[in-house]
Amino acid sequence: MVLLIGNYLLDRQHSMQRFGMMMLSGLTKAGVDAELLVPSPFLGKFHNGRGFIAKWLAYIDKYVLFRCRLKRELARRPNVVHICDHSNAVYADQISNVPVLVTCHDLLAVRPALGEETDCPTSFTGKILQRWILRSLRRVTMLACTSKATMADAVRLVSRGGNLPRLERVPLGLNYPYRIIPETEAWRRLESTPLRPGTRYVLHVGSNLPRKNRDGVLRIFAATKDQWDARLVFAGEPLTERMIALATELGIRDRISQIDNPSSEVLEALYNCGLALLFPSTFEGFGWPVTEAQACGCPVVCSDTEALREAAGEGGLFHLPKDENGFAADLLRLADSQTRQSWSEKGLKNAELFSAEKMIARYIDIYRQLGAAP
Repeated sequence: MVLLIGNYLLDRQHSMQRFGMMMLSGLTKAGVDAELLVPSPFLGKFHNGRGFIAKWLAYIDKYVLFRCRLKRELARRPNVVHICDHSNAVYADQISNVPVLVTCHDLLAVRPALGEETDCPTSFTGKILQRWILRSLRRVTMLACTSKATMADAVRLVSRGGNLPRLERVPLGLNYPYRIIPETEAWRRLESTPLRPGTRYVLHVGSNLPRKNRDGVLRIFAATKDQWDARLVFAGEPLTERMIALATELGIRDRISQIDNPSSEVLEALYNCGLALLFPSTFEGFGWPVTEAQACGCPVVCSDTEALREAAGEGGLFHLPKDENGFAADLLRLADSQTRQSWSEKGLKNAELFSAEKMIARYIDIYRQLGAAP
């Protein structure tokens, strides 16, 4: 049996929650006996919010109460324990006599704890936690890194403690079967949104984390506003009041639509109908929205960073994060239907490299390498 360890629900790490469910579904479909264990929001449910109290209630749920559940599950003697998110690597210190695999999505939160800049602000207690995670990564059997950039960070940082686990690179497959769908079906799925059939729009998918560079998204779109009638759509976390104020200052507030945490079906429709995905992130471990958009035929204009270049491949239009004029120029180029079609085809070809089936097969092979026989 493969024991998967997933993420605490109230941490709202939606992409990591999807990855855990994706692993469970994929392994089960492949005939592997697998279970997904996640920390329950026992104390956290009494303070469903953010802030100091919520954070410490969550710590008790995750690092005290959950350890009791994990101990009981380990008594069942799984063949391998797969910690689906490196931020939960701290559970490895109570696992013995069982191979432990950790999927390392990025070390962008760990690096600031060591004095490096990754646009991931970290509190004093956060730095302590990130150092604990780093120490724990040195104790596991193997790290599966989602990109070459993440693997390079693992070699550089994890090895500082003198012990570097075995490393494998396992790119992320699509967490939903994103594809091109009929235009009428796509717009039907968007009926509950502010968008109407025929609306031209640029799409950004993500959160308000500083590294997602939503301020840059606003400035880039504002540089194009006088040259077309397109809208800017934010899918994911709602914009902050400060970002809305910036949009007002830039004169584009009335051309912005927000779709809060859309379902996979709605997101698929957004990719299908969008003119382009604008993704000027400053730091990424992989960049799921890039491959998702390409699988739906949506061209991608993204940052020229190692991880995003690996994800977007020959189907991406790249600029340094500070080259906002370059991003704006490419958006306007994609308004031409033939240019858009050309980049759409390149993206579709690249997206074929990131199937969920390939990723699951690779993990099953790793389980066998670790001595499990699923």
